[in-house]
Amino acid sequence: METDVKNLRPLKITSPAFGHEDFIPVKYTCEGENVSPQLDIDLIPKDAACFVLIVDDPDAPGGTYVHWIVWNIPIKHHLHENEVHGIEGRNDFKQNHYGGPCPPSGTHRYFFKLYALDSLLTLPPSTNKDQLLDAMRDRVIAYGELIGLYTRNQYKTYL
Repeated sequence: METDVKNLRPLKITSPAFGHEDFIPVKYTCEGENVSPQLDIDLIPKDAACFVLIVDDPDAPGGTYVHWIVWNIPIKHHLHENEVHGIEGRNDFKQNHYGGPCPPSGTHRYFFKLYALDSLLTLPPSTNKDQLLDAMRDRVIAYGELIGLYTRNQYKTYL
């Protein structure tokens, strides 16, 4: 169950790689280098102890597909490209690292959801998204999201 974010303070999350509701560059997908993009954060609450980042695709054929979960991210204004900033949990690729956009067909939306928590979490690396959401319940003090789009190039030209 997702955390209710309506009454939370706002976090501003942006990326120099793509704008809100713009297309994610190939570099950050399964067709490129498959590295995480830089994320920039503003409006950080002074009482925030850490961040949690969840990246998922609600347009996947079998339901929401989890690409990345990270918790206990230190409070800072920049999460640099291709760097792990906290503890990574288990995504739907059955891996503990970033898995970039890789839709089977059509254009999908990728939600980069950032939560500010009032305390650190003690969870094992085998933790999945549902377990993470349950553990952070009642600890979330601010929320922001960045949505990127991606359409897989299914007709590559080979020279």
